[in-house]
This record gives sequence, structure tokens and C-alpha cells, in this order.
Amino acid sequence: MTVSLSVLIFAVQKFHLTLRLAERGFMQKIGILGGGQLGRMLLQAAANYPIEPWLMENDAECPAAHLCYHFVKGDIKDFDAVYSFGKNLNAITIEIENVNVEALEKLETEGVRIYPKPSVLKTVKNKILQKQYYQRYEIPTAEFVITKNLQELDSRKNFLPAVHKLGEGGYDGRGVQVLETIEDVGKGFDKPSVLEKLVNIHKEIALIVAINEKKETAIYPPVEMLFDPDLNVLDYQLCPADLDEKILWKLEAIALTVVRHFDSPGIFAIEMFTDKKGDVFVNETAPRVHNSGHHTIEAHYSSQFDMLWRLILGYPLGNTDIILPSIMINILGAEGYNGEVKYEGLDEVLQMENAFVHLYGKKQTKPGRKMGHVTVLNREKQDLLYKSKKIKRALIAKC
Repeated sequence: MTVSLSVLIFAVQKFHLTLRLAERGFMQKIGILGGGQLGRMLLQAAANYPIEPWLMENDAECPAAHLCYHFVKGDIKDFDAVYSFGKNLNAITIEIENVNVEALEKLETEGVRIYPKPSVLKTVKNKILQKQYYQRYEIPTAEFVITKNLQELDSRKNFLPAVHKLGEGGYDGRGVQVLETIEDVGKGFDKPSVLEKLVNIHKEIALIVAINEKKETAIYPPVEMLFDPDLNVLDYQLCPADLDEKILWKLEAIALTVVRHFDSPGIFAIEMFTDKKGDVFVNETAPRVHNSGHHTIEAHYSSQFDMLWRLILGYPLGNTDIILPSIMINILGAEGYNGEVKYEGLDEVLQMENAFVHLYGKKQTKPGRKMGHVTVLNREKQDLLYKSKKIKRALIAKC
């Protein structure tokens, strides 16, 4: 079969046109590593943009699987799987830090855009490196020491009370132990970890910052987070947080310092503590969309998920202003239930004014598992608090 020169020239021209269109935002192939609820909400927001989404996850029944154009079953921690997944994509982002960074580094050298850069993931996914990062750039954080094993932890008893955090692998409250007395040392980790002095916490605050390729930034108003004391998982959060103006300025300045030294576009959730003296300490940074930003879907003009797509596509950053004050309530798997999920109280919650229910499509429930969230909007803080308690009592993930 003979192919004419004109046909070949046309094919080459078409190929270059496709590349140019992709560069200008026409149906870019963008991959997401991880298929949990964050991936699900990213895909819901992607429908508004010229994106052909690809997603890789080991579980074909994960919350995000049925929403994407292309689902690839694979291990996001495996070099070959991640490299193979990403080599024909325009860009990749993540919904969890625990991915194969070496594969992303190779893809980056081959022209695939990574959000955030692999260098950031390398630092943030390891709590030891993360704390050293804060120390290096004089970012206020709780006093800490590094322990390599239980023997070293035992020699640091004079540092208690403290929090022991596993260097790598902890997630959603796992890999964290509060050690208040010498008797608690046995609860610690026999692996490289951070031993961090307990802070006398007044409020736990999260602040989300978006930064694009031009180093332009957009900051969401801070939220106050309240955690389940037993599970160490976010229970609910209020936005905007009730803060003195001087503390607000301090929080924003510190958050911007954290992000700018990463030298990477992306969206970052900075979790911080304030104490009663007005001091601020950075706890941890998540280099991705985050639980503390779920309320932005209804309560802000541009959600955290919309914002990430904007900066990946090179569009103007969105408007982070509040439409109405909000409270976001996590729906956790009920204590004592393991199995196929059933939701009680859904009708009652859906009858509430300005209540928005998000169920994550997880088929199995277990105690403390994040099964969904509800966001409520209202100008009155007391009404938000009242409805949050009512929702926690009414909407239960059982089996």
C-alpha cells in the first residue's frame, strides 16, 4: 500500500494541531493517582472543563472508578504501573501522597506536568522530612526530635508529653499516637518517626492555598476543625473560623511561606494550631485537595476541586470568597458495624434547608471510615452548630 506525500504531510499537520489544541486546553489527558472520595469529587468538577480524565487505583470498585473516562487498575505505589499509566498523559495529579515518586520524577523529565512536583511529594509524604522542611525555612512548628525505633523512643521519655508520628504510611488518624506518660511509650512506633511536643491547643485551623505556574496565589478563608477524640478523624468544621484579625494575618503569612518555598504549582492544605497566647504552629501540610476543603463545593464561588483544574489547565485562579458561612460534617462508619452499608436518616437530612449531602459510593462500612459528608449553609453560627448535631444523630452509616 502506497501512501502519498500529501497524506503524510496532512497527518503530521494534524498531529501538531492536536498538540497545540491540547496545550491551549482542548481535551487534555489528565491522570489522577488514587480513586477515593477526593478522586471522585475531582472527577465531578472535571466535567466542566476540556479534560479527558484517566484514573489509576488498585480497587475496581473504588468511589471514583465509574466516573472517569478511562479507569486503569494498578498499584499507585509501583514504579512500572505509575510510569506506564502516565507516559501518554499531558499532566498528573494525586488524591493521596502515598504514590511512587520515582516514576513521577521520570515522567516529569519526559515532559509530563506533575501537580504538585515530585520534589514536593518527596518532602511531604515523609513526616520527618516535612518537619525538617519547616525547621529549615524557620516556619513555626512544635518542637520535635527524630526516633529511629522504640529503643530511641524509650531514651526520650523526658520529652513527654508528646505525639509520636510514623514517618511514612500514616493516614486519617492512623500512624499517630499520643504519649502522655512513661507508661504510654509502648504504644509508639518501632520505625523512623517524629516525636513532637504536645501543644496547648486553643484552635485547630486549616487554610487552603492555590498557587499556579506564574506563582499567583489564591487563599481560602480559614476553617476551624474539630476532631473525633477517639478516632483522631475530622468530625466537623466551621467556615469562616472565628479568629482575631492579627491571628488571621499570621495564619495567612505562614501558609504562604510554606507554599512558596515548595516552588511548585498546586493546591495545598496547611493544618495549623493556635494557642491562647496567639502563637501559631504548623502541624502538617497536604499537597492536594483535602477534607478541610469539602465545604467549598457549595459554600464558595470556586471549590478546591474547581481550583485545581483551573491551575492545571492554566486558567485564571478562581474566586475563593464565601457565598455563605458553612459547617461541614463528616459521615463516619458507625461503631460496631462492618459490612455492606445502609444509611439511616437520609430522608430527615435531605429535608433540611441548605443542607447538601455527598455520599462517596463506598459499598462497605466499618467504624470510623469516611462514608460521606454534609455541608450546611447559614448566616447564623448557632443554626449551623444546631444542624450539625442533628445531622450527626440522624445520618448513620450502618450495615
